[in-house]
Amino acid sequence: MNLCDLREIKQIMNMFHLSFRKELGQNFLTDRSVVEDIAYSASDDRESTVLEIGPGIGTLSWALCERYRRVVALEIDRGLIPVLGFTMGEYRNFSVVNEDVMKADLATLLQDAFAEGKVSVCANLPYYITTPILMKLLESGLPFENITIMIQKEVADRLCARAGKSEYGAITAVLAYYGVAESILTVPADRFVPAPKVDSTVVRIRLYKERPYKPRNEELLFRTIRAAFEQRRKTLSNALAAGLGVLSKEQLTDIIVSCGHRADIRGERLDIADFVALSDAIDRAMRGE
Repeated sequence: MNLCDLREIKQIMNMFHLSFRKELGQNFLTDRSVVEDIAYSASDDRESTVLEIGPGIGTLSWALCERYRRVVALEIDRGLIPVLGFTMGEYRNFSVVNEDVMKADLATLLQDAFAEGKVSVCANLPYYITTPILMKLLESGLPFENITIMIQKEVADRLCARAGKSEYGAITAVLAYYGVAESILTVPADRFVPAPKVDSTVVRIRLYKERPYKPRNEELLFRTIRAAFEQRRKTLSNALAAGLGVLSKEQLTDIIVSCGHRADIRGERLDIADFVALSDAIDRAMRGE
């Protein structure tokens, strides 16, 4: 069975009386070499467990099962569960749960997997829900090794951007707090069925085993980052004064300068280390230290 062959994909969909659901962002890869590259990138350890989000008909699942010890898939579309039973039936190391990843208890679902060894995430994410899913994974506190995702190229450029670039934004800075993102390969739109309107990029995020940044107040760090980019055309001091609402513009300007930046700097110039230092300084000022 070749789950990258368009004729076989259509035959399987017809067999189970299914149609592609645009509202779930269902686009299936038809390039076997891309599928194998994504699977290869998921982890450096073949004994790993892989959490696959949105397996669809199993287009990527089989390649993950061929390479890794165990694959646990989360599929929100109930109609695809019997399809996966058919396409993935030969793989004893594959299991699927009919659940929305945004509602799933990942700690319980993967408890045994974490006890046994490394766990990574691999997914072809729907464009409309990329950021919420990514943030749930990052904020879960679970010790994932890598997160390998295929996403809209524009979003991928944002995740991998450096401070000072136009693509750099709040999600970039927050992601850098948890790990290092790198672009693996670009996938043209015509490699999918149905074909999306834009190209995709595979991004691998290597998560820190121990984060190099130790903010005094993690919540304040994230609030500072969000405020800095909510009005990104404004200077950082103006943006923080409006977004944080805890210190005056003059106080914030003094803090920004004390951290080694120009008074008129914009938030997009600061990397995650800068934001940690800045939020720590703001925290000290708020406490009167």
